[in-house]
Amino acid sequence: MDLNAEKLELIQKIVEINDVNLLKKIKAVFNEVENEVWLELTPEQQEEINIGIQNENRSDVVDF
Repeated sequence: MDLNAEKLELIQKIVEINDVNLLKKIKAVFNEVENEVWLELTPEQQEEINIGIQNENRSDVVDF
């Protein structure tokens, strides 16, 4: 099965979930992965991202 098919299968399963606790566990997995990726960045990369987020929040970014 290719990557897109795997993604679609997961989306289908998530959409069908009615258990809030299970959804929270799935969300926690995603958050954990995001945190791991963040920690792998250099302090300079983290700072650049934070500046970009701050600029976006202040609407200082121009979309092209």
